[in-house]
Amino acid sequence: MEINISDLIKRTDMNLKLAPFALCLYLLCACSTPKNITYFQDLNNPDKQSITQQNNQFVPRICVGDLLTITVSALDPAAVAPFNLPVVSYPKQTEQMFNGTKEIGTSQAMQTYTVDSEGNINFPVVGKLKLADKTKQEAVDLLENKISELVKDPIINIQIINFKVTVLGEVLKPGTYPVNSDRVTVLDALGLASDLTIHGNRTNVKVIRDNNGKQEVVTFDLTKSDFFSSPYFYLQQNDIVYVEPNDKRKTQARYSQTDQVDLSVITAITSSISVIASVIVSIIAVNK
Repeated sequence: MEINISDLIKRTDMNLKLAPFALCLYLLCACSTPKNITYFQDLNNPDKQSITQQNNQFVPRICVGDLLTITVSALDPAAVAPFNLPVVSYPKQTEQMFNGTKEIGTSQAMQTYTVDSEGNINFPVVGKLKLADKTKQEAVDLLENKISELVKDPIINIQIINFKVTVLGEVLKPGTYPVNSDRVTVLDALGLASDLTIHGNRTNVKVIRDNNGKQEVVTFDLTKSDFFSSPYFYLQQNDIVYVEPNDKRKTQARYSQTDQVDLSVITAITSSISVIASVIVSIIAVNK
């Protein structure tokens, strides 16, 4: 079978001319914007314009291990004094130097009640009270009923001072965050952590909750709006939000070092073949 060298070189030259185009197409595909990084994508659907209303009556409940500050006030301060723990002072070392030594100052803080393993606190005068699984308002009502027997029109204030959530995984600032409000959502927690990274899997965000010693794990898909109506949309104290990494998104978002090396090798080989083919074509043209 006779081989036409001229035709073979023409075909090779044509293929090499197409090679840069194919390489550019590959680069464009590799650098394309990753999908599934936009939140609530189904909100553009007319059928989803009206989101199921969430339970706005959500109120966190007091849990075992919570630290509570409880103050009792009334028109007669002396009458409620036995119900209030004294403010304590503790030493606080300052950075200011005085005669070669650091100054020692004092700070004042209210004493706290710790909800024990049985869900109780030991309240002055009243005694043991079970507060676990109660809302703050329910705890206030319970104390008012007890103290009203001894003091006229008492005013009770209860605060949970160790309310915190932890955000881990593919977020910009993972960590544990204290929360001043009793109403914090999954989105609030992610906002405290400065949002997900480009590598975070937005379709598989987990909330881990300790419910009386049993671990509950719930998964959210942030690309859909359905999780607004979930009972886990509002977080409880000590909840953990975990964002899984998405390797596929990570690869699409940027080239790894291996990808860069491979691309450099492919580019060098393509350029070399193109140069060799051009030389061969030139030599044949001269010999004709």
